[in-house]
Amino acid sequence: MERTYTLNEIAMMSGFTTRTLRTYLNQGILNGKKNSGKWEFRTEDIEKFFADPYVKEGLRIKRTGIVFDFLAERRKGEARSCVILDVPASLKEGNALSEFFCKEMEQVSDTFFTFDWDGNECRVILCGAEDQVAKIMKAYYGRM
Repeated sequence: MERTYTLNEIAMMSGFTTRTLRTYLNQGILNGKKNSGKWEFRTEDIEKFFADPYVKEGLRIKRTGIVFDFLAERRKGEARSCVILDVPASLKEGNALSEFFCKEMEQVSDTFFTFDWDGNECRVILCGAEDQVAKIMKAYYGRM
């Protein structure tokens, strides 16, 4: 059975709010199917969505904003970390990587995550509490 993604998982990957994603659904930019009242998206739905020029520009702005905000904001007394991970990946490897990071993000708070795959390479950006980012990266490297 093919892996499907939820609206919340796409929101985690893209940095867009679920409200923005619903607007994209209404506009036909994002496609999916409702199953028992919940949206489900196939890998090809997500690929098409991320490949849309309008969406690509929005994703670029979101990713840049996450890194810029990390660099500009200093929180006194809190250790923060930002990791940008570029990984050469096939479609199958990219799907496995996005699934891994989506599952990891469900277990943390105060951490931002974006995911992008351009057909040859995945880019993952994690910014947040140092211990949470370190935990995710340890799990990532431990799975190899």
